[in-house]
Amino acid sequence: MADAISEYQKWKQQGENLKMQAKQAIESRFRELLTEAVSLAEEYRADFGTALKPPSNITAFRFKASGRTKSRKPAKPQAAKAAEAARPEAKEKKPDPKTAGLEKRLAAAKQKLEDAKAAGAPTRSIEDRIYELDDALRLARQPA
Repeated sequence: MADAISEYQKWKQQGENLKMQAKQAIESRFRELLTEAVSLAEEYRADFGTALKPPSNITAFRFKASGRTKSRKPAKPQAAKAAEAARPEAKEKKPDPKTAGLEKRLAAAKQKLEDAKAAGAPTRSIEDRIYELDDALRLARQPA
């Protein structure tokens, strides 16, 4: 009887040790995966300009974006000079700040529309806003 009790206690101790090892391994793997997810999300935001959305069954994934952004390699100067030589009128013509702002707001509204469609949310008000921005942009581009 005492032998069965001591064997059970040994088995229980081994189980607890294995449980602690598994707990540490799972926590370590979880941290690794989260770190990798954060780096992928930052790379996606840097490359594509928008936040990467998690799957619908994940309700929250927040992280502090790093304050510094990765610097890109500068373009070859020869390619830039060739482009300037080919289009001298492009250098003289500067974009109108009003139209640039409208284009930026229109692009943001279109992105918001895509996100709303993907989420299954109502899109009528966003579509109306896109129509208004598109109309304002067309009027701003007309010669005076």
